[in-house]
Amino acid sequence: MAIFALVDCNNFYVSCERVFNPALEGKPVVVLSNNDGCAVARSAEAKAIGVPMGEPAFKLRHLVERHGLIMQSSNYALYGDMSERVMSVLATFAPGAEVYSIDECFLDLDGLSVPDLTQWCQHVRATVKRWTGIPVSVGIGGTKTLAKLANRLAKKSPKANGVLDLVSHPAWVEVALKRTPVGEVWGIGRQYAGHCGVHGILSAHDLTQAEDGWIRKTMGTVGLRTVMELRGVAVHTLDTEPADKQTTCCSRSFAEAVTHYDHVHDAVLTFASRAAEKIRADGLVAGALQVFAQTDRFRRDQPQFSLNAMVRLSPATDSTPRLIAAAISGLHSAWRDG
Repeated sequence: MAIFALVDCNNFYVSCERVFNPALEGKPVVVLSNNDGCAVARSAEAKAIGVPMGEPAFKLRHLVERHGLIMQSSNYALYGDMSERVMSVLATFAPGAEVYSIDECFLDLDGLSVPDLTQWCQHVRATVKRWTGIPVSVGIGGTKTLAKLANRLAKKSPKANGVLDLVSHPAWVEVALKRTPVGEVWGIGRQYAGHCGVHGILSAHDLTQAEDGWIRKTMGTVGLRTVMELRGVAVHTLDTEPADKQTTCCSRSFAEAVTHYDHVHDAVLTFASRAAEKIRADGLVAGALQVFAQTDRFRRDQPQFSLNAMVRLSPATDSTPRLIAAAISGLHSAWRDG
């Protein structure tokens, strides 16, 4: 029987900030996107006072005085470094580990001689916290989808204390499925959740009871695989050697509106250079380069404009001068004064 654990860092960007600034503990904190545009991470305290994910920073200013909300500028270099530390600690605990995202990691627990999985995972949590300062939650399931579902409930339930084991307690699986809205199931998404709601499928448990033919017709083969995983059939295996990246992106928001070509030119040059560094670090080459820019979508009172240019590269390259030349060529062809 397969046993997966999903280890997820709690409010990761905020937790990273708290490691280096303990004064932030227990306070409502949000981390803002590039150039302090909108909230991309929220502490539990910030969620409690009603801060939505993605809320523009200017709409949160009234909460600073009313509730003492603290808004932090993002530091992605720090978050990347902290992620590597957490993942290196987790890799010491299991024979197989799949880094799923910057703050999530699947562990293969099958074959481990562990008498009590919950106690063992509590030890994992304590070790990660002690060695990195980052709090994590752990969900254990017979499939990756059930582990993901268990992790969500482990964060929400005070009784779970950060760990929920659906393998050692199979009777809990049905309860967990009934407590999980269908839109919260890993891989379902808002669009499919809407289709399910129309047909009275409101929870993950409802979804497991749906007919396979309807699932395949509505959500395709991928959706059916997700439902099979919810039913306890392990479809997805641990990916310990992820495939090469298909894209690399380097983008930022300007702090103020920019209308001069020279300013955008300099920014594109810098970003193309950074993108070249990224693909060389991954041992890759680029076959095409895309340049894009857009006006502030939050300024509803002004006309919107975007530019987009694709430049093919033959042969594919990781050369900084070639990538910069392609980026500037694309920008020049798509630029419109004003």
